[in-house]
Amino acid sequence: METILIIDDDVAIGNLEQEVLEREGYLVQRAYSGTEALLLLKEKKPDLILLDLMLPGMSGEDILPQIQGIPVIVVSAKTAVEDKVELLLGGAVDYLTKPFDTKELLARIRVMTRRTASYAPDTLDVDGMKLNRGNCMLEYNGGEVQLVNKEYQMLEMLMRNKGRLVSSEQFIEHVWGYETDINVNVVWVNISNLRRKLTQINAPVEIKAVRGLGYRLEGTGEQNGGQ
Repeated sequence: METILIIDDDVAIGNLEQEVLEREGYLVQRAYSGTEALLLLKEKKPDLILLDLMLPGMSGEDILPQIQGIPVIVVSAKTAVEDKVELLLGGAVDYLTKPFDTKELLARIRVMTRRTASYAPDTLDVDGMKLNRGNCMLEYNGGEVQLVNKEYQMLEMLMRNKGRLVSSEQFIEHVWGYETDINVNVVWVNISNLRRKLTQINAPVEIKAVRGLGYRLEGTGEQNGGQ
């Protein structure tokens, strides 16, 4: 599951973007100033950033050169061609003018996340545990176990968001589709299967449940109050 960071001090627009993105299965982070955004980026890199320009303190133009290795879509009320050209040459991958249509926003995001995914490595590595996207094999310290498709997609979500909660609803929307009639019991069954397979290879991570909120992947030595 891709994570998108929204950097915008306009609460109403940020809420709209977050609602639309979460409905499509994206994980969303929020920052309301340039300083807050840079602090978040030091902790964990998102897959894509939606950047407003008119921020309190440090402007979007000031932040853009400090963002490395993450595609940035500028979302701004500035309409001058010169502004757009300057920002695109300065590192932005796209520019969307406010007010915008949410369908256009989603289309531009999908294009960028697909483009980024096409260059993604075949193996996802977390704490030395490797998930192979080509054959759905999970490997650690010489041991390996085969995952079925749904297990692979769920574990990939957890590995890409280690330490952060992923809700049952997010699993369902991302793995089975937003309009599916699958219920949370199916998520629990697949989580149980993943736990068993992680144990089989003595994985350095485990899946913790947080009652009523979801699941997160943690190192086996971490104590974060999971159930």
